[in-house]
Amino acid sequence: QVQLVESGGGLVQPGGSLRLSCAASRNIFSIYAMGWYRQAPGKQRELVAGIFSGGKTNYADSVKGRFTISRDNAKNTVYLQMNSLEPEDTAVYYCNAGYYSSGVYLPLNYWGQGTQVTVSS
Repeated sequence: QVQLVESGGGLVQPGGSLRLSCAASRNIFSIYAMGWYRQAPGKQRELVAGIFSGGKTNYADSVKGRFTISRDNAKNTVYLQMNSLEPEDTAVYYCNAGYYSSGVYLPLNYWGQGTQVTVSS
């Protein structure tokens, strides 16, 4: 089993920055990839960033160059640093444990509760 808890969401102005954290209940990074998803009202949940168990990262085109996913293995924590935020980034952000297959991130049914990110002036 894996328990995931997100934190760090909030209200930020366009162009601002925010760092999300995802704390895992145990050390899973050696066997699972980790991903950050987001879902805005009326839209599908989308993968915005993923990190392989080996450390390679991957980003959706919409956030590439602005978001950075990283992890601290000692703390069992994954981060999403979000810079140059735009109103279109407004969504509930979810942490997920999964794996990559043929370059595609496949989520397992391990999700955090979500944290709201609102980008507005």
